[in-house]
Amino acid sequence: MAARTQIALIAPLSRLPLILLLAGIASLAMFVPALHALMHSEHTVSRSFAYSGALGLIVIGLVALAMGGNARREASDLDNLLSLFLAFAALPLFLALPFYEGLRNTTFLNAYFEMVSSFTTTGATLFEMPGRLVDSLHLWRGMVGWLGGLLMWVAASAVLAPLNLGGFELTATAEPGQVDDAQGRFQRAGSGRRVAQVTYVLAPLYVGLTGALWLFLAIAGDRPLVALVHAMSTLATSGISPIGGVQNAGSGVGGEMVIFFFMLFALSRLTFSSDTVTSQRPGLHNDPEFRLGMVIVLGVPLLLFSRHWIGAFEGQDVEDLPTALGALWGALFSTASFLSTTGFESAYWDEARSWSGVGAPGLILLGTALIGGGVATTAGGVKLLRVYALYLNGQREMERLVHPSSVGRAGARSRRMRRQGAFVAWIFFMLFAMSLALITVILAALGMTFEQSIILAIAALSTTGPLTQIAGEVPIALSLMAPTAKLVICAAMVLGRLETLAIIALVSPSLWRD
Repeated sequence: MAARTQIALIAPLSRLPLILLLAGIASLAMFVPALHALMHSEHTVSRSFAYSGALGLIVIGLVALAMGGNARREASDLDNLLSLFLAFAALPLFLALPFYEGLRNTTFLNAYFEMVSSFTTTGATLFEMPGRLVDSLHLWRGMVGWLGGLLMWVAASAVLAPLNLGGFELTATAEPGQVDDAQGRFQRAGSGRRVAQVTYVLAPLYVGLTGALWLFLAIAGDRPLVALVHAMSTLATSGISPIGGVQNAGSGVGGEMVIFFFMLFALSRLTFSSDTVTSQRPGLHNDPEFRLGMVIVLGVPLLLFSRHWIGAFEGQDVEDLPTALGALWGALFSTASFLSTTGFESAYWDEARSWSGVGAPGLILLGTALIGGGVATTAGGVKLLRVYALYLNGQREMERLVHPSSVGRAGARSRRMRRQGAFVAWIFFMLFAMSLALITVILAALGMTFEQSIILAIAALSTTGPLTQIAGEVPIALSLMAPTAKLVICAAMVLGRLETLAIIALVSPSLWRD
């Protein structure tokens, strides 16, 4: 009864465009860094956020009043998908306004790049110099990334799943006649009502998990602001940090262990919700995404660790147990961090590199970031479910070599996937590869080296911004890039967040006619 009452109270908002609601939430959120800056006597920063928030609320209120007088149909799923695209591409123009006015020594393009990077949960930053940004601006970056993560949590179930996008195109329910009664009722409900229902269920959980992680990190020794930004970055998988990464935090290994646990939420939707089609198989231990993710998280560090004896032993002390444990933990944390596309580097990553003796450890992180996390989570990348679909197809082809007349889709795991799931997954891989090649060529044409171009393209498409600082031999100075290159990377970050199939759906005339 309480849930129905809450949804009924916010139901009138379902007739407003999603982009308008997001702008209103962003306007209200601006008063948080405004108050924080005022408490720390940063009056210029405080005024920039307060004025921008007030201006945003006034403009949005006037637009809402003007639209309220007209009988407007409720937004369709494609309307909300278009609003989602505009949110990642156009809303950062508004989010960058107080950042630009508060910093006052950068260009608006740099501020826009920073907000696109934050809102898409990429986390690439142009401001690596310590002390360049005051704490209130770091707080705003973390909040923008956190809101972008919450938006993806809600949009995955309320917008992308009914359209069979974002990884849901691989599941059996994407086939005609395979939707059960409960899912059918949910999809037949109005798009705005679905957004309200999913937000009502997931937002308290998202806030609660962030608050719990904030508390744990503060207890472990982080400053309150650092703990809060790292907590928001972990839940949103944005990798935003006010101190250059968790390796510089006061919480040490204890803080990394807590963050490692919370990063597991990016491996599968089943870790925090049961509102999507991935919940049809009960039990987290039976979820293929989570199991595949744990295989990668545990397998890659063990391979790096064992390489010390297999091919990289150069007279090091085998009995040095603390160094060995530090190397193992550094590889374990960093692998989980980049697989979830968070991008935090462990304080023991250097020990892991030297212990394994790998000449180009950045390639390992690039590969894990490309794979990405689970469907309908805040993680980016190709997604574990698509990798699993191709694995099932490869397994099936090998079975046919032995038993040519065997019947496929006999097990529960196979029936859970769409009949053409592997074909759809392969199409996405090809689109992803072509996008990667195109962005790499464009960046190279704009003056970047090939190594820088490929790292930037992967970082943008997988929404793993910290790759720019750790994947190459030397960090990439993003602030020195040409303005055109920055715009190209902004477009790539939006493409990586929404995925290519969603962009194709937006420009497909047949879908809009339907």
